[in-house]
Amino acid sequence: MSNKQNRNIKKLSIIIPAYNEEFTIHLILDKIKAVRLLNEIQKEIIIVNDCSTDDTKEAIQKYIYDNQDVRIRYFEHEVNKGKGAALHTGISKATGEYLIIQDADLEYDPDEYNDLLKPVVSGFADVVYGSRFIGSKPHRILFFWHTIGNRFLTLLSNIFTNLNLTDMETCYKLFNTKMIQAIQLKEDRFGFEPEITAKIARISNVRIYETGISYYGRTYEEGKKIGWKDGVRAVYCIIKYGLFRSE
Repeated sequence: MSNKQNRNIKKLSIIIPAYNEEFTIHLILDKIKAVRLLNEIQKEIIIVNDCSTDDTKEAIQKYIYDNQDVRIRYFEHEVNKGKGAALHTGISKATGEYLIIQDADLEYDPDEYNDLLKPVVSGFADVVYGSRFIGSKPHRILFFWHTIGNRFLTLLSNIFTNLNLTDMETCYKLFNTKMIQAIQLKEDRFGFEPEITAKIARISNVRIYETGISYYGRTYEEGKKIGWKDGVRAVYCIIKYGLFRSE
């Protein structure tokens, strides 16, 4: 990649995979709508409904109808394919120079988009990860073993990628759109995080930054979906994409 050079970014694509989020999707969209990006960067919201079984589709359609001043592009899967597959669809549709991943729940705060954009706009970064484990912003106190699991997965990923990330599993990842669209992604579910980290790390001279973010985690009763089986899959993907570069 090139040396430091201020970036003239006109549009940020915000990729939202959604599955059974009828009660929160309008809240996160309100937050995104309210955010004013630095340098007057425009927002393109891309929602991919992964065959929700509740009224997520109706909630999104109502929001689009009621907020026609917001640029929202809606796509849906006819069968449930997984979060990774929804991200693949959203990434392929992005037209902004950069894109960011946003979960449809309220665990991550869109007010912090600018924190991730700053290293890119200043010309230092090509990729920025938002870390829940650094900085002084608020973090909800929840599951001890989840935290241990996240740190273990990040450590294992770092061993294979030779990066020094503190939060590989974070939702907030900001990418150069053309860079990520050129990568062949295979993982349809929660293996997306270790796969994309491994493949991004292989790009010659890529500049990866990390910035602290807040985290308003959910309990399982509140709708959290990831479980221990996803952690096992993540370990498998770290090893698979770390050892076999042709994958």
